[in-house]
Amino acid sequence: MRAVVQRVSEARVSAEGKLTGEIGRGLAVLLGVGLDDTDGDISYMAEKIVNLRVFEDAGGKMNIPLMEIGGELLVVSQFTLYGDCRKGRRPGYDKAARPERAEILYNKFVDYCRSYGVKVKTGKFQAKMMLEIHNDGPVTLLIDSKKEF
Repeated sequence: MRAVVQRVSEARVSAEGKLTGEIGRGLAVLLGVGLDDTDGDISYMAEKIVNLRVFEDAGGKMNIPLMEIGGELLVVSQFTLYGDCRKGRRPGYDKAARPERAEILYNKFVDYCRSYGVKVKTGKFQAKMMLEIHNDGPVTLLIDSKKEF
């Protein structure tokens, strides 16, 4: 699994002209599911993301995790995180999971995050979506469950 994680003051996602998810302070997560991802990748990513210490303490140091501030997650599926742009001009998606499997793992990831007691909102899987992200900092992190970067 791959994720782009952004610390946000607020974020929202709409699909097919309808608001599907909206959060206040927290993390916006663009999540890509890879061809070989398993439940182990899900638990690694969920645990990593909900415990990232990216919120500032009283001294201004990024030292506090999402759960401690009562923050929320907005999770949006994004298969394009597996786009391979090394050859030619059109990205290849050979390493992205097929939609049927990706949706199952995406939903498991969302459920796993909720099991930590985190409020999670989502987009609509396989829909064209519009995101509005108010990146706070800005703080943006890349996470890969296979630790390829």
